[in-house]
Amino acid sequence: MLHLGAGRAEESDKVKSTWFASCLLAACLAAGPAAADRDCNVPLADWQPREALQKKLEAEGWTVLSIRSDDGCYKVLATDVQGARLKAKYDPASLERIRHGRDGADDD
Repeated sequence: MLHLGAGRAEESDKVKSTWFASCLLAACLAAGPAAADRDCNVPLADWQPREALQKKLEAEGWTVLSIRSDDGCYKVLATDVQGARLKAKYDPASLERIRHGRDGADDD
């Protein structure tokens, strides 16, 4: 007895498994750059305290409203001497500014 349908079922299973493997590989490759797209990659042991950043900014005339960690960086919301709201990101080890902008700028 000859079963022609069995060969087609095996081919269909191979196509499905190849398609699934391709999708899984694509998902893994896409996740790599997203995880590596962080502004700061500093080990937690090397972070300076928030208070040190606050003192630095206050010495520059800023009034710090908040400091929080975001994507491995310190994210600051503050006002400058003229009262304009500022957003900025700082490297937690060096306390150097990474990027900044006026409030409302696309700096999240």
